[in-house]
Amino acid sequence: MPFIQITIGEGHDEACKRELLTSVSRVASEVTGTPEAAFRVWIVEVPATEVNVGGTILADARARAAR
Repeated sequence: MPFIQITIGEGHDEACKRELLTSVSRVASEVTGTPEAAFRVWIVEVPATEVNVGGTILADARARAAR
């Protein structure tokens, strides 16, 4: 059975994460021809203080954007 791990910075709401999980599962099934029931998909959330995007800590970028 295929395993798909999605690692994202914390802060996404539950609706977003649910949509991400179901969409990834559906598309992976369509692309590979493997039954969707065979896939295991999960999200690992990383604290925004521990993610660097383009040389900037995600928490810092979010704080600047909120100002």
